[in-house]
Amino acid sequence: MRLRVDLRATGSLVGTVIKYLAVAMAVPLVVSVVYWEDVWVFAVSMAFAVGVGVGLERLDPDPDMKAAEALLLVAASWLVVAIIAAIPYVLAGYGTASTLANPVNALFESMSGVTTTGATVMGEISTDRHSHAVLMWRQLTQWLGGMGIIVLMIAILPELAVNGAELMRQEAPGPGLQKLTPRIAETARVLWLVYFGFTILLTLILYGLHLAGLAPNMNLFNAVAHGFSTLPTGGFSPQADSIAAFSAVVQWVFIPFMVVAGTNFALFWHLLDGDIRTLLGDTEFRVYAGALAVLTAVLASLLYSGTAPAQELGGITQGNTGNALRQAAFQIGSLMNSTGFATSDFAQWDGPAQAVLLFTMFIGGSAGSTGGGIKVVRWIIVIKAARRELLEASRPDVVQPIRLGGNVVDEESVKGVLAFTLLYIALFAVATMFFVLDGLRVGYELSVLEAMSASLATLGNIGPGFGSLGPFGSYLDFPA
Repeated sequence: MRLRVDLRATGSLVGTVIKYLAVAMAVPLVVSVVYWEDVWVFAVSMAFAVGVGVGLERLDPDPDMKAAEALLLVAASWLVVAIIAAIPYVLAGYGTASTLANPVNALFESMSGVTTTGATVMGEISTDRHSHAVLMWRQLTQWLGGMGIIVLMIAILPELAVNGAELMRQEAPGPGLQKLTPRIAETARVLWLVYFGFTILLTLILYGLHLAGLAPNMNLFNAVAHGFSTLPTGGFSPQADSIAAFSAVVQWVFIPFMVVAGTNFALFWHLLDGDIRTLLGDTEFRVYAGALAVLTAVLASLLYSGTAPAQELGGITQGNTGNALRQAAFQIGSLMNSTGFATSDFAQWDGPAQAVLLFTMFIGGSAGSTGGGIKVVRWIIVIKAARRELLEASRPDVVQPIRLGGNVVDEESVKGVLAFTLLYIALFAVATMFFVLDGLRVGYELSVLEAMSASLATLGNIGPGFGSLGPFGSYLDFPA
């Protein structure tokens, strides 16, 4: 059998996605008008996106989408959206010393944004080198990609809602997607409503702290920018020092919102409906919360005992319970959920502390969240499957199904989880080896730990790594 894909239908639907991406560019366009910076950049970018989108839509006025087209649409949309999102960077950097004038760097930055990775090649991050509009676009690309571009399109476009279940199955993070309402388009709207609500709440709290005098540099621009970056677990910040640029009060505020971003958003819908038992009884949520608590306690004890450098950008942690707990809670919450924010340069910490962080990077957020990585629910299934294999090896007559939250997980899903996890680890290993060898090719010294962190940080959408790739470093020195 040949796999036949209707390229015209797929191209037409990709065009629709691009056309609506142009609408999102209205946000940085407004910012550019307010600050009167790079107005022409976003005007031209919007016009180009609309032209390309409308042109592709005409390939097939009445597209028919099946499983093959759905899979291609999801993959093509992420690639094409990143390419279109890179255009403002190239235009704004043209004729300047900006690193983003290089199309390869611009594509790296835009792909990092829409996939909420948070890795950067921007170089110096400040409003002196880059306009407010460009920095806001950088933040917004993360927010658009956080809950999923296709999920957003299903929520607003009736032509995609017809095959929405197949599309969300291809794009939604985790082994499965919980259908919250009878219609899949309504489920997509519910997820985006929860996502939007938490974003607004965080933005208001941050700006409220500024008005109260508790966060002098958390002005409206920074509050909106970090609201766009936190809930999608993106990690970009318009501040060169990331969250270390703000007061301890602000850092504490970010922690619960990063935890929320790594939680299955469907659980919050049940919570808003008055059903707290679903949240507290969810197996994945309990494991997720427990892992956060244990890893935070371990890292806090290491920081308190002084195994990390005594003087950090976020304050002295050795012998200081408050600072050690804040630094530990923030970094574990940030890296486990693949957010990538930082309050101190953990690339300068010693071996034990970095080992805890590297282990944390492997876990990931929950299914149905914006967190990256392998996901907590997959690790639960992998551990249960390993335990079953050991049991059946000693007692071949025993047939034991894998259960999750009282429900039996079908064998097809178990095999899918095992295959995904194996592929993830294999890609991690191959990429690590490639980074080391490619560094040797160009004379760029990269330790094995730095290469491992680079592989894990990009594959898991985490962003920063160790060494020169730390939270205050960048990937700019990597060869193209």
